[in-house]
Amino acid sequence: MATVYVSIGSNINREHHISESLKALNHHFAPLSISDFYDCEPVGFKGDNFLNLVVGFECDYTVAELADVLRQIESDNGRQRQAKEYASRTMDIDILLYDDLVGIIDGIELPRGEITEYAFVLRPLVDLAPKERHPVLDMPFEQIWNRFDQSSQKTELVVFKQLCT
Repeated sequence: MATVYVSIGSNINREHHISESLKALNHHFAPLSISDFYDCEPVGFKGDNFLNLVVGFECDYTVAELADVLRQIESDNGRQRQAKEYASRTMDIDILLYDDLVGIIDGIELPRGEITEYAFVLRPLVDLAPKERHPVLDMPFEQIWNRFDQSSQKTELVVFKQLCT
C-alpha cells in the first residue's frame, strides 16, 4: 500500500463540492487524514476565493488508476476542463505525493511541483505531514514551510464548524 497525499480546492459552491470530494474519497480510500481547511485567494486570475485542503490515505492503485479515480470524482462534481490553466472550478484534486516516487509516473509529476510553489498546497500538507520529507529536497515539509515566504500568499484558516452553518 502506498501513502498518498492529494490537494483539493474549489471556488464554486465550494463547501458543497469539498464535502462531496471527501465523501467520494472516503468511499474509495477510507480512512482519510484531513488537514485543516484554508480560504485562499486565487493565483493567476481574478475570482472567488478557494477553499483548499490536503487529504492523506493509503492506496493500492497504480498512479494511473488513482488519477483516473480523481478525474472521475472531479467530473461527477461538474468539473469543466478548460483551456485556461488558471480559472474558477467546482473541484480540483491533484496527487501531491505517492510514497517517495520521483519523476513523471503515468503522466503525473511526482512530487507535484506546486508543493513548494503555493501556500494553499504546502500549508495544509504541513498540517498532515510536518516531519515527512520532500522526496527530492530531502527536507521536512515543516522546514520548507518555515522557509516559505508566507506573506506572499494569503491562507486563512477556516473552522470546519463554519462550513456546516
